[in-house]
Amino acid sequence: MRVLVAEDHVTLANRIAEGLRDAGMAVDVVHDGAAALARAGYTAYDVIVLDRDLPAVHGDQVCRSLAAETEGPRILMLTAASSVDDRVDGLERGADDYLGKPCAFEELVARVRALGRRAPSAPPVARRGDVTVDRARHRASRSGRTLSLTRKEFGVLEMLVAADGAVVSAEELLEHVWDEHTDPFTTAVSVTMARLRRKLGPPPVIETVVGKGYRM
Repeated sequence: MRVLVAEDHVTLANRIAEGLRDAGMAVDVVHDGAAALARAGYTAYDVIVLDRDLPAVHGDQVCRSLAAETEGPRILMLTAASSVDDRVDGLERGADDYLGKPCAFEELVARVRALGRRAPSAPPVARRGDVTVDRARHRASRSGRTLSLTRKEFGVLEMLVAADGAVVSAEELLEHVWDEHTDPFTTAVSVTMARLRRKLGPPPVIETVVGKGYRM
């Protein structure tokens, strides 16, 4: 899952990002509303954690703009203004969920994951052949055997299973599983793919399509 954290408090933004990365998500960070709109314009985020009181462009305007997109990201508005009126106002501006500060981090992670599962193309449990990916519990298995996967291996497998036999390019995997700081010329995808194949075991279920990518 690819997440954007838009929060002007730098320390808090970094803490949220690190926590979400520890939960297996690819996370980018911006500190003002203009940067949030710009980043969302060229990166397909699943969820945006949006502070309401952002500089440059207010979080309310960011929310309205993103919510107007037909297939835009899910928006979790995270703000210190957490009265009932504030929550209603935020939801009416297009936010999918609203969480007041301070909050329990476990709840934030759970809400982000729940928003990521809301898209019709992303059911909580996905299957391809004898491979099962449980997004809600962040677990994967093959023929009933639990797979011990790293965060990146799980993300790659999740995308391949969700593609339902279509080819997924290395660039798409980098965009959705890794964050913005990843070198586009890295061998991370091929190395992760090799480890994932070993863990899946025989017979092979991931095919390399030369010059195009990978498919199950």
